[in-house]
Amino acid sequence: MFSFKIHSIDKNARTGLIKTNHGEIETPIFMPCGTKGTVKSLDPDDLNKLNVQILLGNTYHLHFRPGENLIKSMGGLHKWMHWDKPILTDSGGFQVFSFGQGEKKGLDIKAPKITNEGVEFYSPYDGSKHFFTPEKAIQIQKDLGSDIMMAFDECAPADCDKIYAKSAMQRTHNWALKCFKEYQKLTKENENMGTLFPIIQGVIFEDLRIESAKFMADLDLPGIAIGGLSVGEGKEIMYNTLDIINPYLPKEKPRYLMGVGTPEDLLNGVERGIDMFDCVLPTRFARHGTIWTKFGRINVRNKEYTNSDKPIDEDCVCYACKHFTLSYIQHLFKEKEILGIRLMTIHNLHFLLNLMAEIRKAIKEKRFEKFKKDFLENFEINPEI
Repeated sequence: MFSFKIHSIDKNARTGLIKTNHGEIETPIFMPCGTKGTVKSLDPDDLNKLNVQILLGNTYHLHFRPGENLIKSMGGLHKWMHWDKPILTDSGGFQVFSFGQGEKKGLDIKAPKITNEGVEFYSPYDGSKHFFTPEKAIQIQKDLGSDIMMAFDECAPADCDKIYAKSAMQRTHNWALKCFKEYQKLTKENENMGTLFPIIQGVIFEDLRIESAKFMADLDLPGIAIGGLSVGEGKEIMYNTLDIINPYLPKEKPRYLMGVGTPEDLLNGVERGIDMFDCVLPTRFARHGTIWTKFGRINVRNKEYTNSDKPIDEDCVCYACKHFTLSYIQHLFKEKEILGIRLMTIHNLHFLLNLMAEIRKAIKEKRFEKFKKDFLENFEINPEI
């Protein structure tokens, strides 16, 4: 059921349409994260009103709690969370990186143990030990019933040396082959299986990134993802990496840049031919009082908003901006009322999803370069805090 068709091109930027078992997705697209089966503070009706086309689920967290077997018994992730549009699930590979970094920072987190066969994880809930193999990652995602599943990978730290980066990349390549083999086996048993994307790795090393892009492209899967960026390497290095691998990415397949979601990164990614993005920032920022506007980021906690009778953004048509003032939203946030976080989450997601809609329109009208320039000139008036 999976297909991708490019509709318009403006230099490297492009619009297209992905078709999945649960509906269509206009690209380029931003995908909100429903890590544990929900987008924090919002319900499915909220998401539909925001015109969300696809959500992400986190394989790692859903495996630990409540478990893929329970979700499967409930009819799969779509039915369980009352979401009838596409879902993409990650593989758990990023948690190898993130939990390893937690131990380095002195947090009470046991780092995963990585071998060529897979990864030994410790549950963040009860400390129990689990072992993920590439095959296991695919089996879990099959039981979840996602439309797009990701191959198991190792996201090596941005500051690792080249020797380790190469070994992690080679491990990722071997795991991708095992994932593909398991996927083919399971597809024979379940004709409604979602599709599989492999993930390019290689840290910040140009030759490794090119090697990984070639390897993953040669697998000839329906789409391709780029992992291991936006993890501390710096924006210019990330953009340069995308430029380097662009010639080696399949032109006729969707390209997914994982874990990236600031407005400027979306624009720079689209400029480099990226079709799909995801990030936890819209909801995380909302929980910390940070809101995007066309003039940059603001923090609702700032004193200047205590007596403000203006909305977050006077030109915004989201539910929060149409009905509430900054003064009221600040009050809700200070009082730790759930409505405050909900309103800011609605605004942040609307901001990014509306930006992507405007990007698609600009590409179709062959004016993306000017749109990007004009947007960033305004957005940088109030630089990020």
